[in-house]
Amino acid sequence: MSKSPKRPLTLRDVSEASGVSEMTVSRVLRGMGDVSEATRARVREAASRLGYVPNRIAGALASSRVNLVAVVIPSFANMVFPEVLRGISEELGDTGLQPVVGVTDYLPEREEKVLFEMLSWRPSGVIVAGLEHSAASRAMLERAGVPVVEIMDVDGEAIDAAVGISHARAGREMAEAILALGYRRIGVLGTKMPLDFRARKRMEGFRARLGEAGLHIEDQEFYEGGSALLKGREMTQAILARSPDLDFLYYSNDMIGAGGLLWLLEQGVAIPERIGLAGFNRIELLDGLPRRLATMDACRREIGRRAAAIVAARNADPSLPGGERIELTPTLERGDTLRAPR
Repeated sequence: MSKSPKRPLTLRDVSEASGVSEMTVSRVLRGMGDVSEATRARVREAASRLGYVPNRIAGALASSRVNLVAVVIPSFANMVFPEVLRGISEELGDTGLQPVVGVTDYLPEREEKVLFEMLSWRPSGVIVAGLEHSAASRAMLERAGVPVVEIMDVDGEAIDAAVGISHARAGREMAEAILALGYRRIGVLGTKMPLDFRARKRMEGFRARLGEAGLHIEDQEFYEGGSALLKGREMTQAILARSPDLDFLYYSNDMIGAGGLLWLLEQGVAIPERIGLAGFNRIELLDGLPRRLATMDACRREIGRRAAAIVAARNADPSLPGGERIELTPTLERGDTLRAPR
């Protein structure tokens, strides 16, 4: 379904919404002038609600756009997004457009600041991870006046275009696979961060499919902070100390799954006969492990390429309608940590 972009906002819009002059609005947003705190608060509230972002390009260039594509991601620490950025860079290589990256640390208030700064330079497009945003971020994206592509996820309503996978479906498909292999006492290990919506959707899909089979998750272990091998080792030790009869562990990502795998191998546990393991994301760095961890390829590089292609195409031909929705299909890689099919 095509989505017509809303026109960019001006000082006049903020002036009318806040009930003060354009000159006063300008002074407030530039942090200058003798303006009462009550008026400043009224102007800032109106600007945030509307999604107004000032234009940092001066003079005759003010109506132009720069050849930059704003790319907003939550983290560099978990080894997921470098592949996405690689796909974006490859696709934009011959277009004259260049990606510039901002990191949000999974914090909505940080995303607002990153978007505000990036959009003030009037980029030619925005590629942003996820479908969930604060009201202020959503308003800015809706008023950006350029292609906006939300990536990694398609389980929800997009502002404009979306490219990603269904994480709920990925979780269901993993549950389907392990049920077929006879695993019945299942534990999950993952992030405690409430704003990692995609990991949460996978776990919800996983849990729902188990419920349909009359099973439930026997135990779970959560962590905060970046994904790391050490966390995976610690979490695996903790959950099995509480629930030694578990026969399958589903990790929210490959890094903690790899840590769990290494710890279990050190303990001499028979994998996958005694216990099966699976992660998510298909991190190539882990190919050197003693056993290949079962995982799902999250199509990260292809997501980057498809998102960049949408931005490039709509810059080359502004008459294109927009509203693209591209759902890619992750594939299960069984590795060495799942039982052989019966």
